[in-house]
Amino acid sequence: MPTIAEVIRNRHSTRGAFDCSRPITKPQLKAILAAAQWAPTPTNMQNFEIVIVDEAEQLEAIGKIPAQMSERFLRENYEQLSSSEAELRIKKTGMLASAFPKQWTDPEAWNPEADARSQLTFLGRSVLETPLLLVVVYDGNKRAPGSDGDPLGLMGLGCMMENMWLTAEELGIGMHVLTVFSDSPVEEDVKKTLHIPPHMKIAFACTLGYPAETSRGYVRVRRDIEDFIHHNRFGRRDILWKPVESEDVLITQVG
Repeated sequence: MPTIAEVIRNRHSTRGAFDCSRPITKPQLKAILAAAQWAPTPTNMQNFEIVIVDEAEQLEAIGKIPAQMSERFLRENYEQLSSSEAELRIKKTGMLASAFPKQWTDPEAWNPEADARSQLTFLGRSVLETPLLLVVVYDGNKRAPGSDGDPLGLMGLGCMMENMWLTAEELGIGMHVLTVFSDSPVEEDVKKTLHIPPHMKIAFACTLGYPAETSRGYVRVRRDIEDFIHHNRFGRRDILWKPVESEDVLITQVG
């Protein structure tokens, strides 16, 4: 069985179609939902509900909702992309451009009408090729105590997402988070389709399943620990990570 550290490191987004003939079992789904159940939330307010969507008719209805990428997203996304694995390994942040359709990686080639004709709408590509969709909602009229703008409540939702994601990874199930459901024109259409009350907001949605094709893998990068730690005051970097008997031990330089 993998350690929690291995599960965290191996967690990844599963892009592409899922195998709809291989459904997630009820025990597996229950395990993922139990992980959400025990996520930390501010003052234990547990301000979330989860809509499970697995009926073909509902998935098809959501998949037909117009959800083209905005020009703003494309231009800002373009700044985070690398054209080669070598470039990505040097930058240590962002993603490879090859992970996205060409129409989404070149701002100058952006054409929403052409994207629609080629069925590159975000929901159509993602929702119609999955056996299971989870839509996480929360009460927009509530907030965590003493948290203007509710950043603490949003942190709780993030913890719930991570718990579900790590559990899915441990079970060998692919997961892909769809942020387009949240705070966008798509949100109201999805809420109508799923009969979600008006006062509820969609935090995020995620597709779950087994990849239809064997993943070829992709380069995953992170900054080195030394690049983001600071010792006692910002900008001071006199902490080293030195492996000792297969364990990472913090050592402070003298002087």
